[in-house]
Formats: sequence, C-alpha cells, structure tokens
Amino acid sequence: MHTDDNRPILDLSRGAVPLEQVALRLSPLDDVAIAKIDLQEGTILAQSAVGAGPVQVPVRQLIPSGHKIALQELAAGESVRRYGQTIGFASRPILAGEHIHTHNLDFKGFARDYAFGVDVRPVSYVPESQRRTFPGYLRADGRVGTRNYIAIISTVNCSAHAAREIARHFTAERLAPYSNVDGVIALTHSSGCSLKIGGQDYVLLQRTLAGMARHPNVGAYVLVGLGCEGNQISYLIENYRLDQDPVSRPPLGLVIQDLGGVRKTVQAGIAAVKELLPVVNAEQRAPQPLSGLMVALQCGGSDSWSGVTANPSVGLAADRLVEQGGTIVLAETPEIYGAEPILTRRAINAEVGRKLMGQVRWWEEYTQRLGIDLDNNPTPGNKAGGLTTIYEKSLGAVAKAGSTPLNGVYEYAEPVVARGFTFMNAPGNDWISVTGQVAGGCNLVVFTTGRGSAFGFKPAPTLKVCSNSTTFERMADDMDLNAGRVLEGTDINDMAAELFELILAVASGQPSKSEAQGIGEAEFCPWNLGGVL
Repeated sequence: MHTDDNRPILDLSRGAVPLEQVALRLSPLDDVAIAKIDLQEGTILAQSAVGAGPVQVPVRQLIPSGHKIALQELAAGESVRRYGQTIGFASRPILAGEHIHTHNLDFKGFARDYAFGVDVRPVSYVPESQRRTFPGYLRADGRVGTRNYIAIISTVNCSAHAAREIARHFTAERLAPYSNVDGVIALTHSSGCSLKIGGQDYVLLQRTLAGMARHPNVGAYVLVGLGCEGNQISYLIENYRLDQDPVSRPPLGLVIQDLGGVRKTVQAGIAAVKELLPVVNAEQRAPQPLSGLMVALQCGGSDSWSGVTANPSVGLAADRLVEQGGTIVLAETPEIYGAEPILTRRAINAEVGRKLMGQVRWWEEYTQRLGIDLDNNPTPGNKAGGLTTIYEKSLGAVAKAGSTPLNGVYEYAEPVVARGFTFMNAPGNDWISVTGQVAGGCNLVVFTTGRGSAFGFKPAPTLKVCSNSTTFERMADDMDLNAGRVLEGTDINDMAAELFELILAVASGQPSKSEAQGIGEAEFCPWNLGGVL
C-alpha cells in the first residue's frame, strides 16, 4: 500500500507492533516519536514501559513519515519534548496516538538555564605527527585556500553589470591555459548607495566585501565602482587597509565614471584580469595541515530527519576536523533559538557565553521591532517535512556543531581567528548567512538539507548532505552524500567518517555537485538590515 506520492504505508491494524520498528523515540524523556514510515490510522504501537505513558498507543490518524506521534496524554499548556528538550506547548489536550504538529503545538517563551561552560570537555587532539594533510594554496598571510579564483567585486549595484561582463568574458576555453585558476567570478549585490556612511549597513557591506577580497580562495581581485556611490572604492581600501595586505600587488579599482562608461570599464577589466592570470596561475597546491580548513556549517530546506541523520553526522565529522586542528563555524542565530543553552554550556568561558547570549537577545529585540516572530522561521517546506516550531528546528540544527568547546563568537562577516568550534551571528537565510561565514574566512561549506536544496557558493565549494534517501535519489545531481542511510542501518560513525573523507577530497580540488553545475555566484548576498535612505 502506498500514498499518492508513492510513499509506503505499513498496514499494521491487525496487531500491535514494536514502536521501534516503525518510529524513533530519540530520548526516554520524549513525549513523541518520529514516524519512520507513514503510519495508518488504527495501527497499535507497543512501546516499552520506559518513561510515562501507556504501553500500547493507537495511531488515531495518518501520521506522515517524519512527523510526530504523541506517546502519552498531554494537557493543554503542557511542555512537549523531543531530543529530551522542550519543542513547544500543547495548544489543547492531546491524546496518546495523535499527530502532533502545527494544529496542536504552540510556540511561546519559557525559562532556560544559561549556565556557562559546564559541559566543556577537553578535545582529544590528534598528535601533530599523525595529523592529516590536504593539497591547498598557501597564501602570504598564512591562510590556506581550497580554490584559486580571481574575483571581480562590485562596490555598488550600479557596477554589478560591468563586473559580471568582465567575469563572463573568461570562458572555460579562455581559461584553459591556466590550469591552476578555478575561474573568474563576479561578486555583485544590490546595495552600496543610499546608506548612511559609517552606519550599520555600510559597515556590514564593507566588512563583507573586504573579507571576500582577502579571502584565501581568492588569488587576486578587481574592485569595480560607479564613482558617485556612498561605498567608494577608496573608502573600502582605506577602512580595511586593503593596500597593506601581505601581497605583491596593490588592490586594483575601476571607476565607471572615470573610465568613460560601462563598455570601456569592461574592456579595462578584461585587460586587468589578463595581466593577473599568469600571476594567479603560478600559485600551486602543496600539502597543508588540516588546521588550514575553516568549514562553514549550514542547513537549508530542513526536515524532521535533518536532526536525526544529516546534522549529527556533520557534528561527528566536525569533531574529527577540530581534533585535527581545523575550525568550524556555525551560524544562523534564529536557528539556534531555544537550543542556545546547549551552546552556552559549551562556551570556553563566561565572556564567550555572554557574547552569544547578547546576539540572541539582539534578535529578540530586532524581530519585536519589525513586528515579526522568531517562530516564523520554519518554512512551509520545513513543516511539510515534520518540523513544527523553531525550538524543534533549532535543537536539530545545533547538532551540526558536534561536541567540542565553543571557543569564539563573531559578528557577521567578522574575521574568524579562533580555532576549533566557533559561532557567527547571521540570519537563518541560507545565502546571506553563508556570505558572512565565507567573508569571515570559511574556505569550504557543509550544507545539510532534507527537503532538497540547489545551493552552491563561490569561491568556497559547498558539500550538500541529505537527511533521507527519498530526497537524495530524487535530487541525485545536487546531493553529495546520503545521510539517510543511517535510518537504513548504516552506523552514524561510519557516515561521519565518510563525510570527513569527502570534505578532504573536495578541499583538495574534487568538484562538489553544485560546483559541477557552475552554481555559486548568485548566492553572494551581503546582509542588509534595511537602513536605506
């Protein structure tokens, strides 16, 4: 028997079956289990006597795969737990066997314990002599690139077309003689003027553009401006001392108004890149320690399985990278909401914990000021995949960060200098968040999804880890790893080991699925808080 979209339904109405055969209860404290298949009304689930609740639970309506079934009666207003943590509150009385979702689960505030550092555990670092290496590009400032691009960076939307035209000139055929150059990319955006000079949006934009200009995956860059914009090329160079970087050439800026128009600017840009190509091509990969890897951890199009398969697999692989001296950067502050105590308890000291809490409080005030709710974050796709509240989504999302201490907390696009596990303040929007992480120095992105994602990012290669086999098979050209195999019997530690090796392979030059399709320029999107004059 199958549903209309061909998902299997197990007809178990004639007798009780063990709960664990058809659903997952992730913690003995949980009030819910997650259906592994579509459960038919009338099925009787036999659960062990662990915890409260009846031993037999009748399924009271169709429970779609990935969705929650109540394991015990819950009174209106009572906390509902998954992962052993609160994911919301019953909006009405709920019977054992009912579907728990948006129709009967409320989002509201509740007291949380923000202890600092109580769960910090020492990292089992791999001895230096036994650490892995990968072939990367060692830059003059000591950072390591996983790719070698030339970037054409627009300072304002008015110069975006010219920047794109310069980059488009350098086709695969024209770049063929330069085997060490991964491409010429245009990093454009919709901002750069009508901003208060020195204001929040201005600072965010300049910090992001400067981070991309000096990114370890960028061998050289050209800045392109209009001439009259607020975000002047000269201001950007001066404010971020781009002319004092430890490189052999000064930053090159092209101004459309000074050069006589778009056509002449494009011609000048093409000529400039032609001069840069032999210089950038001279850079070669050489063995580098894994301390040179800084990996952005991201999720998008999450489903209920993301917090069970993909995100925990990423977390275990992240722990391996940290043990090798590498760095991981978690972001998306609205998508840790409700789970932030898990991170503060791992803060290396009170200062780090307080900084994270300051960012969470900023988001509470920011959303209140805009008249929106942090629980607006779960999308229709998230909900169709079984997620209900931001608390539930966040508890699954933080699993990407593994278990090592939180060593640093950073603002959007701020250079990340701490090693190990770090956090960056950013929206839950995938492309805005990754833009900040990469501007902060991340040279590779690991991106989890359950519903499916078409995300990629240049200049940092993106690996997509899928939470379930159905989506993986449907979007095979876009998914790099199927963590859904964990639900089918693969040990999660083996999955993490496979992901770790894939990270190293992609860092070494193997194209990810999104790279193979040329995806990644349109996703560059600096955060704009909305301060347009």
